[in-house]
Amino acid sequence: MRDATRTFGARGKVRRLSGRVLLNLTLIAVCAIWLVPTVGLLVSSLRPKELIAVSGWWEALASPLRLTLENYVNVLSRANMGTSFLNSLMVAIPGTLIPMCIAAYAAYAFAWMEFKGKEWMYLVVIALIAVPIQMTLIPVLRLFNTLGITGSFMAVWLAHAAYGLPFSIYLLRNFIGQLPRSMLESAFIDGASHPVVFFRLVLPTSLPAIASLGIFQFMWVWNDLLVSLIFLGGTPDVAPMTVTIANMVNSYGGGWEYLTAAAFISMALPLVVFFALQKYFVRGVLAGSVKE
Repeated sequence: MRDATRTFGARGKVRRLSGRVLLNLTLIAVCAIWLVPTVGLLVSSLRPKELIAVSGWWEALASPLRLTLENYVNVLSRANMGTSFLNSLMVAIPGTLIPMCIAAYAAYAFAWMEFKGKEWMYLVVIALIAVPIQMTLIPVLRLFNTLGITGSFMAVWLAHAAYGLPFSIYLLRNFIGQLPRSMLESAFIDGASHPVVFFRLVLPTSLPAIASLGIFQFMWVWNDLLVSLIFLGGTPDVAPMTVTIANMVNSYGGGWEYLTAAAFISMALPLVVFFALQKYFVRGVLAGSVKE
């Protein structure tokens, strides 16, 4: 009997070990597949124009290596990329912080405050997630023209804040709504008001969800072309990197060899932001998905 138990126990360990090995190999393969486009973009951005046109990027890894920084030098010197980088920061930072702050207040109100029409208001907010942005561009643009803010950073800040709020409120409300009720009730019994509970208890506890929301919103705003092109236009003084990169190729197709270098410069900062906050990412994404 003991021998049979040991045999079954050994088989169970082998199965668990083989399952882990298979899982790890699968994850490594998926990560490698996802990394291939990024590696190809980086290698292509370091190749001379004449080689990009006649061979694939993987051939650059063979000896002898013919890599150059000429594309990056041309992009940074000719395409006004430095100013565009600062413009992208001017768009992305407020475009991320404004909806995060408003969504945090709204999510707390929807989760823990009682007021008339709360469920219907929350339902309307969630329904706005399904509204295509393209349907709102002309009405919003006419409104901004009336206010005289079209072509300014204020216009794109307000647009990104409005477009990002429904999903932001949904994500944070799910997380804040799952906080222990006893923790908040104890604070209310001790005489704490809603602002005190929000800033001293809810906000510090919700940092994983807020960081996850920050990743989503920053990447969306940073990589956005349509909203910036509509509300800012193509003026070099205010154009972000996405608009500048789109204008790099002229009407005759010239300048295409610089697109890889420009694209890699554009994606460098979002990658840094993602890896810096990735430990909060999964916790924030899964916020509210499991009832305790």
